[in-house]
Amino acid sequence: MEALRVEGLSKTLGGDKVVNDVSFSLTPGDVAAFAGPNGAGKSTTIKLILGLVRADAGTVHINEQPLTTSNRWVLSRVGAMIESPSFYGNASGRLNLELFADLYGAPRSRVGEVLEMVGLQDAAGKRVDRYSLGMKQRLGIARAFLGRPDVVILDEPTNGLDPFGVIEIRELIGQLARREGVTFLIASHVLSELEHICNKAIILDRGRIVTQGSLNALMASQQAKDLEELFISVLKRGSHVGPPQA
Repeated sequence: MEALRVEGLSKTLGGDKVVNDVSFSLTPGDVAAFAGPNGAGKSTTIKLILGLVRADAGTVHINEQPLTTSNRWVLSRVGAMIESPSFYGNASGRLNLELFADLYGAPRSRVGEVLEMVGLQDAAGKRVDRYSLGMKQRLGIARAFLGRPDVVILDEPTNGLDPFGVIEIRELIGQLARREGVTFLIASHVLSELEHICNKAIILDRGRIVTQGSLNALMASQQAKDLEELFISVLKRGSHVGPPQA
C-alpha cells in the first residue's frame, strides 16, 4: 500500500513553472529526504500536496485515496509543519495544543500523549514565548501528530537551530518514525543530518525531480559517502541517476 503518491504535479507562478511534472511515491514507514537548492520548488510542492495551493495539473493520493475538492477528508490522515510554526505566545504549550485539538476535532486527551512523544511534558505549562526555538519546533511536531496521522510532512524542521538542536530534532524524528510507524517527507538543507534517519531521497532542481529512490542505492550509484555528497554530484550531472523508484 502507498501512503503517499504524487503524480505529474505542476504549478506556474508569475510566469515561471516552479513545479514541473513532479511524481513520487512513499510506502508506510518510509522516511524520505526531500532535497534541493533554494528555489527548487520544495515548499511549493509541499503546499500542493497539502491542498494549500491549487495545482495546474497532477494528482495526490493519500493511503491510495485521491485528494480532490470533494474528498478533502483524506488530509485528516496527514500532519504537517510548514516553515516556522506559529503559536499563541502568551499561552502555555498545553493550551495551544488543546485549542488546535478542538480545531482539528481531536480529543483533548491526545494533547498529553503528543507532549510526551516530543519530550515536552515537563514544559507543558510554560508560556510558549519562553520556549527556545528547538522547543517550539518540538511543539510544532507535536501539533502535527494531534490527528494520529499516517503521513507527516516537515518543511525545514531544523531551520535556525544550533548544532545541538539539529541533533535533537533528528533523533526525535527517527524515534517517531520507528515507534509510530508513520511515513515522513522531510524537506531540509541539513542533509548531513537527514542521512542518519532517511531510507529514501528525492532530489529536486528547478521544479523537476532530478533523481529519487533508495538512499543506499543512490549513494552506491554515485559512489557517494554521504547525502551531501550525493546531492552535489547529482545536481552537477543534472540527470537521473538510475531509474526512479516508486
